[in-house]
Amino acid sequence: GKGGKGRTFTGIAAAAVTTVLAVVVAGQAADGRGGQDARGQSAGEQARDARASASRADGRPTPSTSAGAAPLTYDQKMGVKYPLSATLDGPGTFEAVPGIAKAPGTGQKFTYRVDVEKGLGLDAELFAQAVQKTLNDDRSWAHNGARTFERIHSGRPDFVITLASPGTTADWCAKSGLDTTVDNVSCDSAATERVMINAYRWAQGSETYGDEIHAYRQMLINHEVGHRLGYSHVTCDKDGELAPVMQQQTKFLDPAEGIHCLPNAWPYPGR
Repeated sequence: GKGGKGRTFTGIAAAAVTTVLAVVVAGQAADGRGGQDARGQSAGEQARDARASASRADGRPTPSTSAGAAPLTYDQKMGVKYPLSATLDGPGTFEAVPGIAKAPGTGQKFTYRVDVEKGLGLDAELFAQAVQKTLNDDRSWAHNGARTFERIHSGRPDFVITLASPGTTADWCAKSGLDTTVDNVSCDSAATERVMINAYRWAQGSETYGDEIHAYRQMLINHEVGHRLGYSHVTCDKDGELAPVMQQQTKFLDPAEGIHCLPNAWPYPGR
């Protein structure tokens, strides 16, 4: 009786092993991967499979080329408005923009330095470049070779063109008896060495010029340096005429009833 039981149990075990082997072989054949299913893969192998699958995916977005985009040109930078508060009051300390720019002409030479107040967050080199380009343009005070302007970094210049916050601009203009707070404007502080350019106006422009910020910045430079050269305020006297560069164009383009002037950045426009 005991021998019969042992043979019975042995036969049952053998049948069970045979069944398991059959199931495993069938599973390998169905999976088609030589017996290694996903659960048998290592984490590294699964990750490689995932990357390979992703690389084959048709719906993947292509990498953007914006990272390799060319930097903005001078004209493009001059056409952009920059954020700056109309009530900003900076520390009142300045840094001279490094570098020099030789006077290109042979007329009466004026030397100047460019100072920018600390903490403005504006492109100081762009400002310095704009001053040199604007003043030596034939439509500006260098017209017909009469004058030429040279930027220096050290030594004693004829004047210092200074980009400063509205608060600091007001302080320096007050030294010459000028109040720039009413319309948040710029000035030539004639009792000092500084021609003050209000950074708020430089960054944001004016309603009179709208989106023409490049031309407005040229007008700012020409107008305030014009004061330093001895020119006073004037207005146009006929409707539809160009405003003289020495008109207070930040404030108005309509000097009298029925007269509307067109914005103009240059002492000698159209030449």
